[in-house]
Amino acid sequence: MLYKKIAMEHDKKIALVAHDNKKRDLVEWAKYNRDLLAHHDVFATGTTGEILEQQLGFKITKLQSGPLGGDQQVGARITENKIDFLIFFWDPLEPMPHDPDVKALLRMAVVWNIPIACNRASADFMISSPLMDGEYDRLVPDYEGYRSRKIIVGDGLDQDGGDSGEEKEHEAEDSGGGMEQAAEDSGEDMESDAKNSGAGMEHDAQGPGEGAEGNGG
Repeated sequence: MLYKKIAMEHDKKIALVAHDNKKRDLVEWAKYNRDLLAHHDVFATGTTGEILEQQLGFKITKLQSGPLGGDQQVGARITENKIDFLIFFWDPLEPMPHDPDVKALLRMAVVWNIPIACNRASADFMISSPLMDGEYDRLVPDYEGYRSRKIIVGDGLDQDGGDSGEEKEHEAEDSGGGMEQAAEDSGEDMESDAKNSGAGMEHDAQGPGEGAEGNGG
């Protein structure tokens, strides 16, 4: 597969997302790394964004709450190259009503090859990387071949389906005719066998009678 380069500028576009039981961890982490985050463009979902803006003292681009579509908003921005860094403290011990959205967001991050941190340790390593304060070209698969793949729709698909149906109908008719012929042949054979058997029995019955009459004379 071919790859293309997407440039990540000096100031990164970072999305911060946390489930309820992980919000405190994310806020503490963000406060500790406040100076490193300050010169980047920061996005956050729901109440996480409001809390971060109050605690950090700089503007946060706030999206919808996760269950209300915030995760999907982040995922859409990833595909549009409007977010190139994801820190997502998700809760592995609690079921989520929007679990499909969570999986879709993580999938988009992998599809578009952006850095992902899902816990505090990985976030520490990523935020302290020298790559954070420089330009970086990330490699993304060239999906043009997938977008331009050939898909047969409409008459072509219907024609294929019609041909297939006609072929199956002919096969069924041929099979039925063969079975009917076999049944007729079998019936004729049985009738012939019955006639031959009856004639043989009649001949056997006549034989002893004639012999007895001869002996009597």
